[in-house]
Amino acid sequence: MTQHTVLIVEDEKDIRELLAYTLRQEGFAVLESGNGTQALELARKKLPDIILLDLMLPGMDGLSVSKALQREAKTAAIPVLMLTARGEEIDRIVGLELGAADYVVKPFSVREVVLRIRAILRRHVAALDEPLLCCGVIVLHLQAHTATVRGQKVDLTLTEFRLLADLLRNKGRVRTREQLLDTVWGYSFDGYARTVDTHIRRLRAKLADEAERIETVRGVGYRANDAQDAEPERQTQGR
Repeated sequence: MTQHTVLIVEDEKDIRELLAYTLRQEGFAVLESGNGTQALELARKKLPDIILLDLMLPGMDGLSVSKALQREAKTAAIPVLMLTARGEEIDRIVGLELGAADYVVKPFSVREVVLRIRAILRRHVAALDEPLLCCGVIVLHLQAHTATVRGQKVDLTLTEFRLLADLLRNKGRVRTREQLLDTVWGYSFDGYARTVDTHIRRLRAKLADEAERIETVRGVGYRANDAQDAEPERQTQGR
């Protein structure tokens, strides 16, 4: 059985040590960091399977770390589980839009954290088992975590990549906003379905002439379509 490596980024020593002890007991290899700058260096050198990232860090905060991870090809695909003591939902939304796989609010159950980590890794490993996803001239290379259109690379954020992967994996079938929130973001946000619409707009902009491959089915959700003659009214909705 493969031993997964978890990088814990948490400035509170007691919390970090408790998480590290529990994860080692659960069979994980563990890396630890108390600040964002050191965490970035560890992520670049060790390439952990998942990062447990506190948002409130001294110096470089968790959101800045997440952005930096996204900018580098070799770390962009590493899933991130955010730890936050903040009560404002908007902070969690921002973190998830930056590409975090999930979040846990402090105070949390360590057992819950372990379960979340296992769930994220299952999704991540399952995705890597499919080397390619295609829709017309759009190709997702899952193991390399790259997207191309007519052979030209398209720069996608981690969330955009997951969103496109889900649509291509379910090509020809309508995906509701709720399904996309649950699968791509790993959580259901009551009242925040428009988060999906925002990402669809950004994704279509990056797909340029191939944006019509992502159809809007009014009142339902979105669908990836191989057909060249997608209905115009469906192409334009949600853009």
